[in-house]
Amino acid sequence: MHSRLLLLLVLLTRLSGAQVTDNHRAPGASIDGVVYDSIARVPLRGAIVQLISADSLRHFSGATASDSLGRFAFDSVPDGRYLLGFFHPMLDSLGLQPTLREVSVSGSRAMRADLAIPSPARLRTTICGPQSSPDANGLVVGVVRGARDGAPISGAAVAGEWLELSITAKGVVRRVPRLVATTGENGWFAMCNVPSAGTMTFMASHGADSTDVIEVHVPAVGFLRRELYLGSSRTVLTGDTSRLDDTLAAPRRVHVGDGRLSGTVVTAVGGLPLAGAQVNIVDGPRTRANARGEWTLVAAPMGTRMLEVHAVSYYPERRSVDVVAGAEVVRVALSTFKSVLDTVKVVAGRGGDRERAGFTERRRSGIGSYLTVDDIARRRPVVTSDLFRMMPGVRVEGDTSGFEKQLMVRGSQARWCKAAIYLDGRHVDGLSADDINGMVSPNEIAAIEVYAGSSVPPQFQEVLSGCGSIVIWTK
Repeated sequence: MHSRLLLLLVLLTRLSGAQVTDNHRAPGASIDGVVYDSIARVPLRGAIVQLISADSLRHFSGATASDSLGRFAFDSVPDGRYLLGFFHPMLDSLGLQPTLREVSVSGSRAMRADLAIPSPARLRTTICGPQSSPDANGLVVGVVRGARDGAPISGAAVAGEWLELSITAKGVVRRVPRLVATTGENGWFAMCNVPSAGTMTFMASHGADSTDVIEVHVPAVGFLRRELYLGSSRTVLTGDTSRLDDTLAAPRRVHVGDGRLSGTVVTAVGGLPLAGAQVNIVDGPRTRANARGEWTLVAAPMGTRMLEVHAVSYYPERRSVDVVAGAEVVRVALSTFKSVLDTVKVVAGRGGDRERAGFTERRRSGIGSYLTVDDIARRRPVVTSDLFRMMPGVRVEGDTSGFEKQLMVRGSQARWCKAAIYLDGRHVDGLSADDINGMVSPNEIAAIEVYAGSSVPPQFQEVLSGCGSIVIWTK
């Protein structure tokens, strides 16, 4: 921070005395270059590049902004030694101080001096030190801010978890490593030794304010930058409060606030509006898209939240969003079930066959509930969700508002919760009962497995879920 303040103070001092004389300088050298983002591997636009004298405060000083291609240039630079550096919001979110590069000017020749944000590998080494494990060498950094004013929050706790499965002589062992980082005075945090090319869950909290539990994917390069926004919410009971049992009209406990979020829902192919698409914050308010595919959520809890979008015959979308003042419009493009199901079958093919081979063994264990192809035929279901209405530990839950039905199972604390759905051994996120009906018909199903939260096999467990799972095998 000291180098940043020194650079800024020197620049301001120099500029205050240079503004009158800039137009009367003698011809000198030119310095140009490119500011590069080594993390995103693209030129960095909008960086404030500064050049100050390293010899005397009476010499040349200047500042300019990099253009859309990351380019910058200084003209008529007198002889001498200079310090060259840049500012950009990316540096703050990475917890980096400006790196100063020394350049020497002699005569009127043109000079090239490029600047860059350090590469992911260099950042990992600088922040975390040598790699402790080849399987957990990732780094996640970011800044925790207040949802209302964007101010950095000091002392916030950021918790990250992920699922590890190990095959041992005793079978598959499930482990959920957990790391907790605390933000500094500038709201910055770093979490080292997380898995590369893997999915994690994050949650930030400070006092009574918190984010949702959000899902993030750490890229193969092993580096992720993610800002988190904290906001408060309150819980209200919606629906028919006179029916607090397991009936379809059971009320919902909803987290609400004074946030607002808007967006559009369109088709992935053609960009056509999806009228009637259901949009909701997880455990929060919900709405439907209008004829133009537009939607607005009001009374939304502020902060970083999980957004769910469903439309009949389309694969649902689940993503993290920031409900903050002046939030950007959220655009969601949904793919058809057919395009997604084709991909699932290709990806899950051989692995799914291997898992299905263990169906008989899991069924003999007596843990969970099972349906074979003969069981399915005897029940004569009209749609797939009919198969779950008579299965123990499962219920098809809906309400009187016309929104989609959900498949609910018993969780680890005997509570009803939304089941994790696995299709041919692969976790398919965010599916409702209506989605499953549109995705696979009863005559396409070879077997079904249902597990409560405390009895789910490791290969069918979702990170941080604590809920049960439903596994569907197709023919």
